[in-house]
Amino acid sequence: MAKVGKKYSEAAKLVDRSKVYTIEEAVALVKKTSYEKFDASVEASFRLNVDPRHADQQIRGAMVLPHGTGRTQKVCVIANGPKEQEAIDAGADFVGGKELIEKIGKGWFEFDVLIAIPAMMGELGKLGRVLGPKGLMPNPKTGTVTMDIAKAVEDVKKGKIEYRVDKEGNINVLIGKVSFDEDKLAENFQAINDVIMRARPAAVKGIYLKGATLSSTMGPGIKVA
Repeated sequence: MAKVGKKYSEAAKLVDRSKVYTIEEAVALVKKTSYEKFDASVEASFRLNVDPRHADQQIRGAMVLPHGTGRTQKVCVIANGPKEQEAIDAGADFVGGKELIEKIGKGWFEFDVLIAIPAMMGELGKLGRVLGPKGLMPNPKTGTVTMDIAKAVEDVKKGKIEYRVDKEGNINVLIGKVSFDEDKLAENFQAINDVIMRARPAAVKGIYLKGATLSSTMGPGIKVA
């Protein structure tokens, strides 16, 4: 059994592991159980009754949280022509075409989100083996392959998150920081919860959402109703 630190043990004592908390109770508790000196992130985890091996049960998408994530993300846009200026005007941190693709191919990854226009995906697709494992490959389903570059950049800057079910049937997403007001964390959680519930595959029978938890960075999990 893995050993846990004293601070974690003390935080864990505040959580009744047999109890399922309301979202209001959970966000209050997640703030109390955060023991890191920095402004820790708050993550929501959803355990779903899906089998991602089947194409019709692969849940994936993106959304802008009502109150953002509290994290500043650097956006890189691969475009050409007028779309380059559109990206710059929208606040993209890095903008370019083939020369930027070559730079990424050489190991440059000083960005968090990669957005591209459809016309550049042929060239960018050659970096699939590099970008894919890092979760950086643009995808139409998450709005990162688009002609509406301005909206894509602005959404990321406002607090857009991507969600995707893993091979175990779980979805883990950032919903804010410990410093957020409790009502803002609750609203962010409810927003992503609603989106996931609406994404229920028709093939799923019986219970869809097996459980959900909230936790802060390095903090204990708190079951949410």
